[in-house]
Amino acid sequence: MPLVLLLFLQWPLRDLFKGWSREANDLGQCVFALYVAVSLTAATRSGAHLASDALAHRHGERLRRALEIGLIVLGLLPWSLFLLIVGWPALLASLRVLESFPDTGNPGYFLIRASGFILAALVFASGLLGLLRRRA
Repeated sequence: MPLVLLLFLQWPLRDLFKGWSREANDLGQCVFALYVAVSLTAATRSGAHLASDALAHRHGERLRRALEIGLIVLGLLPWSLFLLIVGWPALLASLRVLESFPDTGNPGYFLIRASGFILAALVFASGLLGLLRRRA
């Protein structure tokens, strides 16, 4: 709801008050980035997100489990680890200066960079948990 409110307020702020619409937009971008970072991983873990099972549902449980483990090991873990390693220097640089939005100068752009890093960390943790769950 805060995101919807911020995005909705852009037009009245710009048209009626002649100001603060860019600030509402920047804050909306920060809220959206954090929301996506957390909700995408949560939806995937709960099974509410699109999954590879759409194609594998006709196969046996054993093959589906092998496919899931293979995709975690060959896809999710290496890719998220790559993003964590490559993104770490940019995240640190952004956090050190509390990077602002380039076009408006408003503070908070570092939250968008941090959200990408949070998403990669959550995907990596989710992959590890998925492997541990399959092992049990």
